[in-house]
Amino acid sequence: MSERYAKITGWGKYIPANVLTNHDLAQMVDTSDEWITTRTGIKERRIRTENDTTSSMSVAASLDALAVAGLTPQDLDLIIVCTSSPDYLLPSVASQVQDMLGATCGAFSLVAGCSGWVYGLATASQFITSGAYNRILVVGVEIISFAMDFTDRTTCVLFGDAAAATVVEASAEPGGLLSFELGSDGSGAQYLYVPDGGSKAPISPETLTERRQYLRMNGPEVFKFAVRTLASSMKRAIYQAGLTPDDIDLFIPHQANARIIESAARQMRVPVDKFFMNIDRYGNTSAASVPLALVEAIEEGRLKDGDTVAMCAFGAGLTWASVVMKMGTGEISAAHSLFSAGRARYLARRTSDAMLDAAQSAMLPLYTFLYQRRKKKK
Repeated sequence: MSERYAKITGWGKYIPANVLTNHDLAQMVDTSDEWITTRTGIKERRIRTENDTTSSMSVAASLDALAVAGLTPQDLDLIIVCTSSPDYLLPSVASQVQDMLGATCGAFSLVAGCSGWVYGLATASQFITSGAYNRILVVGVEIISFAMDFTDRTTCVLFGDAAAATVVEASAEPGGLLSFELGSDGSGAQYLYVPDGGSKAPISPETLTERRQYLRMNGPEVFKFAVRTLASSMKRAIYQAGLTPDDIDLFIPHQANARIIESAARQMRVPVDKFFMNIDRYGNTSAASVPLALVEAIEEGRLKDGDTVAMCAFGAGLTWASVVMKMGTGEISAAHSLFSAGRARYLARRTSDAMLDAAQSAMLPLYTFLYQRRKKKK
């Protein structure tokens, strides 16, 4: 049996029409455009209209993705919708999307916070490379504004709503998904969560009084987790693919905070302009963040057939996920060969990076102390 590869052949997005700028937020909470921009890199975000639902946004993005791939919904073997904000607790929003599209295949939802779509892409690729399925739709979608407390400036300035979809297909041509890493550290679950509304703590009068139906975040802990995770996870996925960071044409990180992305670029010793960013326009769109950036990178010509892209997301759980993909139908690079010069180069870089990672981890408590000291002085 010939080897099978999983490739992205279609992509699409849906952006709600409502724009919420930093200036708008400054009329609602104690904040300013300067405060938000300097700390996050965000200038504006999109908020759903009264007609937008998680399912409708998913369908809009999916129809565009199917059109790019030259497929109809009936061609799909599976639908995976990655979200933490479904229309209902039950049924699965994936089943709604399947019905609204007119597809006749299996469908399930995947919940992994902001890491959801990357988890979904890795999952779809396994179905395809195993021979189980040939065409899978993977949607990353979030209406996270419904869980925002717009009296809390530490969270409401960060998030926005969006949807993005990708079609993943089987191919006999080398390329597609080269490697992936999925991770979770549930000990940090309460650093980013919605306290009430689940089976453990259903909605009650006390919930509404204490505003516990809204998202809560321990900003410093999430920031430290993200800084630790983004560069290290991407590097591990890159090395697993038999490559080095120098072999990557474009990095697409989770769009949570520009400072986190800039820190990852420094840790990986890669120019920051190789990291795609659209956070200024959309903020953190959670499970839609990475696929939305992927779609826009393709639309802007930053990512082309034959390019190698590394993508990483991190978020509630705490979870993280990274993938390395070869776009289009180009041949796998020489670095994939066990005895290639690229292999030797990547091993040397991996050893060097491991030593630097250890040094950076050892210095993290000092950095945290100095950061807290600066905050107190302000």
